[in-house]
Amino acid sequence: MQLFVNLPVKDLERSKKFFTGLGFQLFGASPDMASVIISEETQVMLLTEPGFAQYITKDIGDAAKTTESILVLGVESPTQVDELVDKALALGATPAGVQPDDGFRYQRGFADLDGHHWEALCLIQPAG
Repeated sequence: MQLFVNLPVKDLERSKKFFTGLGFQLFGASPDMASVIISEETQVMLLTEPGFAQYITKDIGDAAKTTESILVLGVESPTQVDELVDKALALGATPAGVQPDDGFRYQRGFADLDGHHWEALCLIQPAG
């Protein structure tokens, strides 16, 4: 089974540059859509707001003002968490979320250029 997450974006070219700057590949770009390849099973579809609106019957939420979801990217190490989030911040993202301090996970969050909340997460194996 595959998962396709669809996100509305205000400026598709700016969003494509942001996600390729994070190291992701794009697939199937068209004038109103680009697919960010997260893994073989997961893609994030970036759609212009008019393109996104073609698939919905409600208003498009303003991700800069509200949070409807948190998109979590699982990585292998705390170093990878820091590298990904630091790269996102350098590309114009802003810090988001609250870092848990429970000894079981290391994660940091950022809001992308449209305000969508992302987290990078590494599960920490207990010692012993």
